[in-house]
Amino acid sequence: MAGLIYIVGMGPGDKSMMTAEAYDAMEHADVIVGYTVYVDLVKELFPNKEFFTTPMRQEIERCRACFDFALEGKNVAFICSGDAGVYGMAAPMYELLHEYVNTDFSEGNIFVVPGVTAAISGAAVLGAPINHDFCVISLSDLLTPWEVIERRLKAAIMGDFAIVLYNPSSKKRHDYLEKAVSIMLEAGAEENRACGYVENIGRAGTKSVTLTLGQLKSAQVNMFTTVFIGNSKSEIINGKLVTKRGYQI
Repeated sequence: MAGLIYIVGMGPGDKSMMTAEAYDAMEHADVIVGYTVYVDLVKELFPNKEFFTTPMRQEIERCRACFDFALEGKNVAFICSGDAGVYGMAAPMYELLHEYVNTDFSEGNIFVVPGVTAAISGAAVLGAPINHDFCVISLSDLLTPWEVIERRLKAAIMGDFAIVLYNPSSKKRHDYLEKAVSIMLEAGAEENRACGYVENIGRAGTKSVTLTLGQLKSAQVNMFTTVFIGNSKSEIINGKLVTKRGYQI
């Protein structure tokens, strides 16, 4: 009999911010599969498990390893930071599924376990930045052309959404946040629009900052930072970034 595959959103990685379902999936798995950095975050919680890791840019290799382990009869926990369906590995697993379906293995052998994504955990640190309509945009152009990202940024400002930016910077993309802010300003956002960012959410060294969109343009961020852009009604209240829901107060 083929084993089961749980595609697990583990949140930031700390046990206190995992759902009970996510923890249970890892606890009952025979093997835990994931990006090396993420697996290192949970190894101490499950010292007796079998682990399979690959470095960045070997995502499809990890997916195929999950299927191979399951076909050997092992139960697999395929871990993703945050939520498995938000820039996670749930989609490619389903895209590959047809290659592995047989008499023992079907779509019923795969389960997606939700987790706390950075948009949610970071918002809790900053206050209430996504308390109204919001959108999430990744600034990584590894899989999405920059022209598409630019259109999405402009559309989000034109729609007056609060915005959460994932992957705002890296060694190769050190100026992408600056470029994104310039695009939003050109699209009509005000320089004094309330914004904020959080680094290392739910991990050691968590840091949060509130500032204006104009100040954000020169902010130093990294790949472990999540950036929040308020809408036109957002405010910084007592150091917290608040996007109003619209109640009469």
